Amino acid sequence: MSNVTVRVPEELKGRMKRCKSVNWSEVARKAFEDAARKEEIQRAAESIKNLRTESKTEWDGAKEIRKWRDAAK
Repeated sequence: MSNVTVRVPEELKGRMKRCKSVNWSEVARKAFEDAARKEEIQRAAESIKNLRTESKTEWDGAKEIRKWRDAAK
């Protein structure tokens, strides 16, 4: 596992010291993971949006499902 240094204001460091039952490394790991996941989801959504914009064909999910259902009859 890698080490990361995080700077916090002295006032916050004092408050953190008083919360002895909190595992601050775990809190930071979870916050970093959440931020990375949100960024990845945002990039994926942007990629999907770009693909839809660049696509030359109009695709409608409901029409496609109806086509397959009608073909199965």
